[in-house]
Order: sequence, then structure tokens, then C-alpha cells
Amino acid sequence: MSLMQTFSPAASTDELIDSPKLQSVFRLIDSHLGEITEEQIRICSIPAPPFGEKQRAEYLGKRFSEVGLQSWQLDQEGNCVALRRGNSPGPLLVVSAHLDTVFPPETDLTVHHAGNKLLAPGISDDCCGLVGLLAIAEALESCRIETEGSLLFVGTVGEEGEGNLRGVRYLLTRGEWANCVDAFLSFDGPGIERIINSALGSRRYRVQLRGTGGHSWADFGVANPVHAVARAVAKLASYPAPLEPRTTFNVGRIEGGSSINAIPRDATVDVDLRSASSEELLKLDAFFRRAMREATEEENAGVRNGDRPLELNASLIGERPNGETPANSPLVKLACEATEALGSKPRLAQASTDSNLPISLGIPAITLGAGGTAGNSHTLDEWYDPRGREAGLKRALLVILGIVGLKNR
Repeated sequence: MSLMQTFSPAASTDELIDSPKLQSVFRLIDSHLGEITEEQIRICSIPAPPFGEKQRAEYLGKRFSEVGLQSWQLDQEGNCVALRRGNSPGPLLVVSAHLDTVFPPETDLTVHHAGNKLLAPGISDDCCGLVGLLAIAEALESCRIETEGSLLFVGTVGEEGEGNLRGVRYLLTRGEWANCVDAFLSFDGPGIERIINSALGSRRYRVQLRGTGGHSWADFGVANPVHAVARAVAKLASYPAPLEPRTTFNVGRIEGGSSINAIPRDATVDVDLRSASSEELLKLDAFFRRAMREATEEENAGVRNGDRPLELNASLIGERPNGETPANSPLVKLACEATEALGSKPRLAQASTDSNLPISLGIPAITLGAGGTAGNSHTLDEWYDPRGREAGLKRALLVILGIVGLKNR
């Protein structure tokens, strides 16, 4: 039976806030905000490109050990996992943030200061989440906070891009902790008001078209894979995506050809399809696949006699399921109460995060901001302002301890 059916908060938000033990944790966070920001800068300086997160994962594990979590490891997928065992067979809560960025290995990750802002690729997404994990773990250890249930701190790999949630997918379906997790909380980016309880579904394709190529003049009439890609993109751009439920598509990358006066031998296009509705996502997916077939057939229709037609190969390189942790679930209610207790107005939202996977498995899951503000995510101009970070960390502590319980509060 899932926690969705059996879970009830171990303590109310009001009870927790009045606890002298929790107040000591809050004071420790308030007094260490400068050190937390310095740690965030160090984490950001460690490259973690797609499928290249190991160096950052090992650093996170080392820091887990230094703050008092002795039981940590890198699992077979590359996740950094550290267990903080509770005092009873209470619920097991995953508290996570993702290690990877969208940036290639050669990206300059030097953090610059502009007033209160920190500027660097990945400084917010998700370095503020990763430092949040460390700050919470250190605060609990330093204040000797005992919990009834257990906490599994996880830095996940493969949340971004083509990672296809491979880290959390392994953690919850094939790794040591599969079928053991009762609830899931992830930090992704900044903020204090948003509570992501609805999983935004997506399907991502890499489409390759191959032909014979040739000279732009002498071989005119040979099927051109770039022309076929252009036809397909034009068809996709004409798709009447509904505003409600919100549905989007994006052509993120096109490659092909070697010279202005040579017919390309091949072309590749990467496409991202998303929708708040699984039904609409399937409609968009079917339209896109049909558009690719039709575009290829149209280009092949003009091929000269005896020439080889284009070959089409479409690969699904990413799929994230839709789903929802209901607004009336104990976990979402607890997050709303914690947000209000700290003076903010909770706002339920939908997004594509690590929480997509546990939600699809029936595990209650939400994604929260780790406090502060940010902008220009996934660009070289990304920035993060740590002012207000403490509210995000305190909200997270209220949710965490509301789930696993605070012993002798």
C-alpha cells in the first residue's frame, strides 16, 4: 500500500515551529547563510555535463561525510546517495536535487558577482538545490536532530536533456532502494511559493535522414535530407497546439551537410514535445511522426530515376510521464501549510522534474524551490540571488520533519 493512502503528518506545522529543537536548526541556518553561498559557488565550479556528473557526485559524497552522514555511496547509475537513519521503522523519505547541467564540459563555470547576484551557468539549476541538500543535512547533524523515519539524501544524475531521468529511474526501479521509498521531495531551482505536484509529460525524438548526397548543380534532383527536415519542421510549426491544456513543441537542434555547394548525405533533428495532458501529448506525438514520414515521402517523390531515396530513422531518446500528486494529498497539504507558516502564498504548479518518475510509480512526490531568486536558466547568463534562501530551507525542513517526525520535540 502506498504512502498516498497511509501517510498522515507526524506533526503539524504549528507544532514543529514551536519546537525548541527546530528553532535551534532555524537559527543555525540563519547564522550560516554566507557559508552556504560559498559552498554553492564551489559546487558550481565543478563540471557536471550530461553523462559527466561523476566529479560533482564524488564531491557531494565527500561533503556528506564531512557533515556527518557516514553512509554514502555512488550507485551503479552514478547517483550520490547518503542515508540518515531514523529511530523507528517510520517512512523513508528521499530528499534530492540533480547533479547535472545542460552545459558541455568545456563551459566556463567561473562564478561572477553582480551586486547580490551570483552569475554562472548552472548556479541556480540546480546548484542551489544541491547546496540545499548539504545545508539541511549539516543542520540536522549539527543540532543532533533525531527523527522517527529515515532520510535518503540523493544527488541524481540524468535529470536534464537526454538524461531522461536515468538517475531517479534507477534509484526507484532497479537500485538498492527500489520499492522501499515512501515519499519523494526534490529541490529544483529557487523560490518559496511554488509547489510542483503535477508532472509535465514529454517525448523527445532524434530523427536522422540519410541519402546519397552529391554536387549541388550536377546532382540536382538527388533527395536532400535537409530539405526533408525543413518540410517536417514547417509541418510541425503549423500544429494547432492548444493553450489549455498547455501543449508545446520545440526543434532544439538541426545538423547536416558539409558545404554550401554539396547536397548533404544526412541530416539530424532533435525535437521536444510536451503537454500537460497525456492525451494531447499522444496527439502531438502522432502528428509529428506523421509529419516526418510525409516530409520524407514528399522529398523522395522528386528523386530521379535510379537514385536511392532517403532513409528515415526516428529514435525516442526521452520520455517523461504525466501524473499528479493530488492537491488534497497529505504531502501537498503539508507543503502548503509550511509555505503559509513562513509568510508566503503557496502556488501549485506543473513542471518536468525528477518527481515525474515517482509520481508515475504511485509514490507521493513534490518538487520545491530551495529559496532565493534566479533567472536566465539554461543559458550562459544564468544568475541566482541568495537573499531569501533561508525561507526555502526552513520550508523544506518543515515538510521533511512533518513526514519523518521529530523525536522528543
